[in-house]
Parts: sequence; structure tokens; C-alpha cells
Amino acid sequence: MNQNDQSPETEVPEQILPPGFLRDPIHLLAFGFGSGAAARAPGTWGSLAAIPLWLGFAWVPPAVYWLIVGLAFLVGVWLCGKTASDLKVHDHGGIVWDEFVGMWIVLGLFPDNVFGVLMAFALFRLFDVVKPWPISWLDRYMPGGLGIMVDDVVAGFMAMACLYSLDRWLMPVLV
Repeated sequence: MNQNDQSPETEVPEQILPPGFLRDPIHLLAFGFGSGAAARAPGTWGSLAAIPLWLGFAWVPPAVYWLIVGLAFLVGVWLCGKTASDLKVHDHGGIVWDEFVGMWIVLGLFPDNVFGVLMAFALFRLFDVVKPWPISWLDRYMPGGLGIMVDDVVAGFMAMACLYSLDRWLMPVLV
């Protein structure tokens, strides 16, 4: 069997970026400061890259925190939509600003130790990869930059609900 006989399930379309693409500040942000340009698992790398940025503003009062996250979402709708349009691909795998915002949502519970941050990361990645309903529906039917952003926002809130439940009901039992 030669390479051209691969089934569609095993084919991974190569998503090559145009030369100098990440020199544009809009594209650089949409690609998570380059973390989305990783050859494998760009969403995972983008989610990891969101954590050091989160540390830079996690200390602000909650109202300011959520204002930052809300503004990042609104800017992300435009950033991701523009970048997808420039690439002529609806949701290029390297666009990870949506992962940044999704991670910042789940991290909005302000985990106070490394274990909490790792749990936030693992839960967010689980919901972002598995895409249970309604995430899968939103991912499939929401157009443009809003469509790119909203499924990760919902994944962030679902991960946050799980993290809250674990912290509230399971951790006291284990400790």
C-alpha cells in the first residue's frame, strides 16, 4: 500500500503556513505566540502556553480577571476569524487563541497549587478533544471567529464545573 492509498481516517492534511505568516502580529497572537505552529498537538501546546500568561494576571481582583478573559474572548473572535480567513481554512489547527481563553476560563477558579493547575489543564484538554455535546454541535455549526472561539469557551466552562465538583465534593472525602 503506498502513501496515496491511505484511508481518510489516517490522513492528516499538512497545514503549511505561508512564508512570514507569523510575522503579522494578528497571526502571531492567533497562533498563541507560535505555540500553535507545533507539528503535533498544537492545541495542547497552546493550552500549555496559556498558563504562564495566566500567572501574569491571576493575581488581579476577580472582576478584573473576568474582564480580561471577556476582552480576550472578544478580541479572539476577530483574531481567529481574520487568521482563518487569511489562511482560507475555517479552523486551522494552529489557531490556539481559543485554547488560551478556554484555559483562562477553567483557571478562573484560581487553583492554588500545581495539582490544581494540572487538573485544570487535563480537564480542559479532555473536553476540547472529546467534544461532548454541545461542544461538538457548536464546533460544527458556528461560523467564523465566533465558531472557533465558542466551543473552547464551553469546554472551559465544562472543565471548570468538573474542577469545582472535584474540589468541592471529592477532595474533602479524600483528605
